[in-house]
Amino acid sequence: MVLFFYETTFQLLHKRSIKNWLNRVVQQENMKVGDINIVFYSDEQLSEFNKQYLNHDTLTDIITFDYSEEGTLHGDICISVERVRENAVKYNCIFEEELRRVMAHGILHLCGYNDKKTTEKLLMKQKEEEALLLFNTQDNY
Repeated sequence: MVLFFYETTFQLLHKRSIKNWLNRVVQQENMKVGDINIVFYSDEQLSEFNKQYLNHDTLTDIITFDYSEEGTLHGDICISVERVRENAVKYNCIFEEELRRVMAHGILHLCGYNDKKTTEKLLMKQKEEEALLLFNTQDNY
């Protein structure tokens, strides 16, 4: 089950359609949805996680903690709302689309996709685009 939590004032709109879409993304990857928590944070909070758990002293839009086992996805997807807002401006897209891209990115990490090497980044980008297309072809509201 996908659950949403908030450690900031941000509140996600259309939770049901987002959950349905994320479930479809997981099914498209031939995986099962277990316990997936998507938690929204500030830049400062996520930066602390980045330092504490990954030894990175940088801002990031997402950190994914993967606890998946045997084809069932379990994990925590931590998202900086501020970073997503800034990236939406940077990439010239609307906030909601960039947020969906980041949520899909976290789900894809849980599915086993990485993005460290160039070839992995290209595949991740392709999978993100497929996920966004899946959102755009569903009855969203």
